[in-house]
Amino acid sequence: MGIRKSLPQDAYDQIADVYASIIETKPHNAYYERPTTLSLIDNVAGKSILDAGCGPGVYTEWLLNHGAKAIGIDANEKMISHARRRTSDKAVFYHANLEEPLTFFADSTFDGVLSPLAVTYIRDHKKLFTEFSRILRPAGWFLFSTEHPFFSYWYFKIQNYFETQEVSCDWKGFGEPVRMPSYYHSLGAITEALSDSGFVIQKMVEPKPTEEFKEEDPERYQRLTKFPVFICIKAIKLPL
Repeated sequence: MGIRKSLPQDAYDQIADVYASIIETKPHNAYYERPTTLSLIDNVAGKSILDAGCGPGVYTEWLLNHGAKAIGIDANEKMISHARRRTSDKAVFYHANLEEPLTFFADSTFDGVLSPLAVTYIRDHKKLFTEFSRILRPAGWFLFSTEHPFFSYWYFKIQNYFETQEVSCDWKGFGEPVRMPSYYHSLGAITEALSDSGFVIQKMVEPKPTEEFKEEDPERYQRLTKFPVFICIKAIKLPL
């Protein structure tokens, strides 16, 4: 029996190959979101870390290279294929939808959960974060990045700031434009889902673009120095 089809399944099927080929240097990832996310990760050597929404495996590879026991999960089979090739099958990958319970993981399995730019595709954050809390060991960390609610509120012309709702936009730069659906969540919805799931926020960072971004795309660099697109949050699982 197959897994439930994820919200962005069709869109990622269309762009997976190109996405995987440019992810190392795609400015918004390589020179904006990723440096900030990586700066929030402590020593992972010998630790069990889940890459939740692993995509083509860039972060899984980084975790392996830094001594972690890395496990990846993604709803898109094409992305998992790229992740396996990138990591030379040194990590374990699961084809699964984060909107469904992670029943194949026992309680207190992981020391950390890393989820870059993936929770935006999940409507019910509390349900997902509760699962992450369950599979984390006491004092384990959950680090994720997502669209900054302030940016999304402005970009999608949201009429009700407090209402979680499906949105979509055209992604360009991957061949033919693709319509990418996701969910808008207010900042309060995100932070309340964390606290309701047994987490306390350790750090919240609004990324700034690097100099490499400036070299690749000066115009967007200037925008990102004045207006946020992503937000990175690191939370710790509270003891019972």
